[in-house]
Amino acid sequence: MIPETPPFPALKARALLFDMDGTLVDSTAVVEGLWTDFARQHGIDIGELLDYSHGRQTLDTLRRFLPGSPGDLARLAAELEAREVDRVEGIIEIPGAGAFLQQLGNVPHAVVTSAGRTLAETRLRAAGLPVPEVLVAAEDVIAGKPSPEGYLQAAAELGIDISDCVVFEDAPAGLQSAVNSGAATVVVGTHESPLTRRLPRIKNYRGLRYAGGFVTGADVP
Repeated sequence: MIPETPPFPALKARALLFDMDGTLVDSTAVVEGLWTDFARQHGIDIGELLDYSHGRQTLDTLRRFLPGSPGDLARLAAELEAREVDRVEGIIEIPGAGAFLQQLGNVPHAVVTSAGRTLAETRLRAAGLPVPEVLVAAEDVIAGKPSPEGYLQAAAELGIDISDCVVFEDAPAGLQSAVNSGAATVVVGTHESPLTRRLPRIKNYRGLRYAGGFVTGADVP
């Protein structure tokens, strides 16, 4: 159930920044299926792994749950992401995402994702969404989410101060990243925590509008 929230406020924005998985693209089945197989193979608690991995880089998740040299873990991360690239069945857009992106036209916007670039482009296309000119992927940053580095880099590439940006995010690590960056932050979906209680929320992009430098509106069922 979506937490009760006040009406969506008008948010001033010169640029819009989006997470990908869970925010623009519904890839839940693919991601959870891959990590569930991995957890069983290595004797890791599935629930704990899924809770931690959502919104984080694959390598950061492996560092948390597996011993191993940096080189070994990096190779394993690359192998896992290669498997993900081949799994596109069932990947769809978050309702209304495509229409909202199309509405933006030439408004500066970017995707900031914990996925690698190839995987990100594959999932966006599989969901029928455009690949933006500015896409900050896992290999483009030193520190992944919850570090704000990715969002700060995207804003810099767009030539827009981060304080003039609105970020759309769905996962704990990503939401912390967005808030720490200094951008106005919108929760997409149902995640609820002390951090989200003071943030505007949408269920999806239906009814959302960008006009006159403001994001306005609210989602509908």
